Amino acid sequence: MTAPTILLVDDNPNDVELALDALDACGIREGISVAPGGTEAVALLRGGIRPDLILLDLKMPNMDGLAVLDAVRSDPRTRMIPVVMLTTSGEERDIADCYRHGATAYVIKPLDFTQFRATVRTITDFWANLNRRPT
Repeated sequence: MTAPTILLVDDNPNDVELALDALDACGIREGISVAPGGTEAVALLRGGIRPDLILLDLKMPNMDGLAVLDAVRSDPRTRMIPVVMLTTSGEERDIADCYRHGATAYVIKPLDFTQFRATVRTITDFWANLNRRPT
């Protein structure tokens, strides 16, 4: 199976490092683009990258996850890309807002690294390997 391409969008360098470590532990070392914020993520997508999966944080300065979701879902070139919210917020309002804006899934980041690694493995295995979407 071809390695999935992933766009990781998170403004917290520590969370980015944890996610990259988790992806590496899952055997995904290439095909990962990192955007340190929503503005950069949208610029990458408008610039032509088409990841198999977007892992998106919700709470970011300048352009939050909801605005990124709006940009992704409003562009015919990107609207079919699965977007998994990977965030620390467990607030019902945040969960509902993300789904209203077009999130494919909502996952709360586990605080324990072993659990975080298992969560990232489950997400990538399903959305990038098992799931089939139109090309």
